[in-house]
Amino acid sequence: MWLNREKGEKHRLKREISDVGEQKMEESKLSFEEAVYRIDEIVASLEKGDAQLDKSLSLFEEGVKLIETCGAMLDTAEQKVVSLQKTMNTEQPKEYLFDDD
Repeated sequence: MWLNREKGEKHRLKREISDVGEQKMEESKLSFEEAVYRIDEIVASLEKGDAQLDKSLSLFEEGVKLIETCGAMLDTAEQKVVSLQKTMNTEQPKEYLFDDD
């Protein structure tokens, strides 16, 4: 009976590791909002404290990478906004000719 439990535990751990690997592969495809949602899921899971050490470390690592990814996305968005603001501020005033009808 003990061996069956051990085999079941190993199977569960392999499945969890596989799930984390799939999430990491999809990580680069996530939108900003999806990444933030995933970070929230990771935090909730880690706060529960019921995951094994290896799983917790994998989740923590995934969270750190997602935070870095989100930071890069925010930096890119900020650069676009600044660029657009500069474009708006440097446009030459347009002259409109009116007919004297």
